[in-house]
Amino acid sequence: MATQTQTIKRQAARTHDYLYDNHFVVSSERDHARATFKAHTSTDRVKRVPIYNTMFSELRHHPRFQMRLDVTDPVPKSISRQWRGYAEQQREAMIRYTTFNYDPSVVVPPKHFADAQVAGQNRYKFFKRPMIPFLQQIPPEVMLATARQDPLAGPDQLQVERPPTPLTKTVEVQTDYRDSEAQTDPYTPEYVVRPGSAPELLTLATLSFGRGLPAGLAEVEMIERARAKRAWEATLPPLNDVSQLDKRRRMMDEMERKEWALREQEIEKLQEARLEVLKELLKKREENHQELNIKRLDKIWSKKQKEKESKIKKIRNEHIKTIRKLTGKRKKVEGKLERRDVIQDFSNYGSQTYAPLTRIGMFLDRGSEQYVVRSRHINTYQGLMELEQSLPDFVLNPRIKAPKPKTVTKAGFIKRKYRKQRELMDMHESLKAEKAKGEEEPKPLRFLQKIEKPVPRPPTPAVEVPPEEEEEKELAIIYLQKVIRGRAIQNMIFEGKEKRTELIKELRSTHALQEAEQNIKHQEKQATLALQRQRRLHEHKEFLVDEAMSQLEGSSMGDTYDFLSKELIRLQEERRIHAFSMLAERQRRIREAEESGRRQVEERRRREEDEIFKQAVKVHQNSVDTYLEDIILGSIDKTADLQARSEISETATIINDIAYEMEDKRTQLQSEEIVADLVHCFLIPEVQKQDMRDKVRRDQRKYLLAAHKEIVKDGEEIISMNAKPPKTAPSTAGVTETQTQEEQQ
Repeated sequence: MATQTQTIKRQAARTHDYLYDNHFVVSSERDHARATFKAHTSTDRVKRVPIYNTMFSELRHHPRFQMRLDVTDPVPKSISRQWRGYAEQQREAMIRYTTFNYDPSVVVPPKHFADAQVAGQNRYKFFKRPMIPFLQQIPPEVMLATARQDPLAGPDQLQVERPPTPLTKTVEVQTDYRDSEAQTDPYTPEYVVRPGSAPELLTLATLSFGRGLPAGLAEVEMIERARAKRAWEATLPPLNDVSQLDKRRRMMDEMERKEWALREQEIEKLQEARLEVLKELLKKREENHQELNIKRLDKIWSKKQKEKESKIKKIRNEHIKTIRKLTGKRKKVEGKLERRDVIQDFSNYGSQTYAPLTRIGMFLDRGSEQYVVRSRHINTYQGLMELEQSLPDFVLNPRIKAPKPKTVTKAGFIKRKYRKQRELMDMHESLKAEKAKGEEEPKPLRFLQKIEKPVPRPPTPAVEVPPEEEEEKELAIIYLQKVIRGRAIQNMIFEGKEKRTELIKELRSTHALQEAEQNIKHQEKQATLALQRQRRLHEHKEFLVDEAMSQLEGSSMGDTYDFLSKELIRLQEERRIHAFSMLAERQRRIREAEESGRRQVEERRRREEDEIFKQAVKVHQNSVDTYLEDIILGSIDKTADLQARSEISETATIINDIAYEMEDKRTQLQSEEIVADLVHCFLIPEVQKQDMRDKVRRDQRKYLLAAHKEIVKDGEEIISMNAKPPKTAPSTAGVTETQTQEEQQ
């Protein structure tokens, strides 16, 4: 059985399907708003509008077109743009309300469906056979392969032997649970215990999978302890033996102590494990705290950096604004008015004439929507097709012929480039012709001559073998030189051949006549030549030797002279070029020095002018500040004086009025009370203060007198030791004066 799979491509959703298509359903009002926003911001509404003045420009500041959003709404106003799910949402809310609340007054509106038009235009949709389980064995969507048997054959011919049924089958089962959820404990088979026996394995019946199984180190230790305890129980004295009860009690006490010690060890291990877990948790908590602190610090740092950048940006903007203002003020330091230079404004494309600033109130693109081209031939595909069909053929398929290069100069000579190409083409054609001719048959020798071998050359001096890379480079250079030299020689030969073609033809014709005459003469003089052959051969040998020697000497001397002359010319040209380079370098240095001097002078002058401008501005600003400060201080003092005088006069009048009014209304008793208050508040406290001061002064005087006596006594002893008695009286007088001064203080 073969199946064929058919891939059905879904059609892409259109832009306004959420408004037009009744089968286009969105889940909520938010999705409807999202679809509306997507439709309004689609790229289909963005169009290129050409700028006719710069339609063919390639400059960045003069663009060819500009992108604009189509302001016309493609959806007509008769189409509702609201979400169609409000009624369904309200109906579902009413259904939920009636489900949980019994309210007979609430009636759920019925849901109306449109006519399916089964017998009308939608009749073809109801011809498909429904997929009912177990009604058909083959799914209707599967395309079966053609049958290999004859469908018209009889039942006897269609009988096929049934294949044998296998003993086992592999069946796949799909479950709704995961493997981790469907996992169960391992299977434990049923067992039967022989009467009178107690297998040791049954002592592990309390262990199960995940709770002791598979067994680990702790389980093995527990099993060993259980074995030891069973062995210890076997060694206990029986209970019916009264004489060994003490021994049994001692053994049990000892075993109990051991068990308690083991239990304490287990508790300690458990506590250590809990302590390790607690340490890990504390460590993780510290790491989390540290990470949170780092994040908080990073956040604060980034916030501070942003604030810093914003402040720096603000300062820079203020700096630029201030510099612009200072530059504008500097142009008008003396208050001179400059006229507008119309030529300069129209020659500079960055001036206000071409690019006015928006802050002045000029908007270049104001009212530009009136220049937008609205044409069916541009906005629709069908219009573009009609426009393309209306254009002539030469617009869409331009017929441009490439210009042929000029091979001849104005004087009538062929340019060197094309002459070389022509020579190479001729040489290539001649080489192809030579290859096509093939090898010519060798001509018979007319005169048999013996050519002696030249004297062998002396051995070439040996040189150290360079490395492989240098050797390869040298071989490549030598090979290139040979190729270039051979190509040049071929060109020279070809040029000579082309120049002397007529001479070669004449020589060939004369050579043919000469051959005929020589054949005749040869027949006539054959006898005489036979006698003189030996003599001529000997003379010819001597001539060839002399000619070879002279040729070798001449070629070597000519090469030497040629090399020396070329070297001389090269040295002269090299010295001349070196002199020119030295002169150019000297001229360049002189110009650089002059330019640097001029630049330094200009920079010094610029600094001086800047400093003069700064000082002048500073003086003007200081004078203005001083003048304004004097005016403000004078006005403040005057205003404060006037205001204080007015307030004092008002306060004095108010106090006088109050005092006069109190004097008029005051009785004898109130006057006595006022006098008593004055006496108690001012006179009596003052008298008490003076008494207290006198008492303190009297208490301190006795200490002062004692101190003075001690000082005077020590002074008299020192004076007596120095033996100057006449000066004791003045010292005592000075002491008494100091005492009187201190008492007065």
